[in-house]
Amino acid sequence: MKEGDYIIFFPDYITTEVVYHVVCITDLDNIIKNGIKYDDKSTYRTMYLNFHKFISSLKPNSIPDWVRREKAIFASLNYNSDHSWHSHTAILSLKIDKDRCWIANENLANRIYEPFILKDLKSFEIANRYLNKEGKKTIEEYWSTSLSFNENLLLRRDKENGYDAEVMIFHDIKPEDITILRIISDHKIMTVEECLELYKGE
Repeated sequence: MKEGDYIIFFPDYITTEVVYHVVCITDLDNIIKNGIKYDDKSTYRTMYLNFHKFISSLKPNSIPDWVRREKAIFASLNYNSDHSWHSHTAILSLKIDKDRCWIANENLANRIYEPFILKDLKSFEIANRYLNKEGKKTIEEYWSTSLSFNENLLLRRDKENGYDAEVMIFHDIKPEDITILRIISDHKIMTVEECLELYKGE
């Protein structure tokens, strides 16, 4: 399916009314039984919590109080057809409450992840200087170009070149609002039906 200059992996949100979330297949059992919460994965505290708090600390007053990265489930509106997938993961579709979601440019957040992590390592302390100058400018741009989910449906900032829209969801996702769409192995991307056919052992 084409959208602008690139081919998208799934039909657009206007058609599907779902967003997409990628998880490790080892988390699938818990997700199917209990749904998704913002802090229900081990990587939340070990890899992301302090990073989210750093970005939230630079949020301007014009952004609603309920928009706090450290309280968000992260999803995507779509993917390019040439997206690089991680093996041993699953792509899920999620039904959401649009009024409790926010959109921002993930490219800008990703730009400062490495210096944020490296700053605490010996020989990389100079990354603090980068964060205090370039990093803060990047996060200012991150927030100034962010907008509510509903506003984005009107403006479609997610279709702008260089804007990799991340969906921040500020509510739990119930099991009944989750559908498994693809299983990703080292060698292929499979629908659930293709996966079951492959593994039935006949």
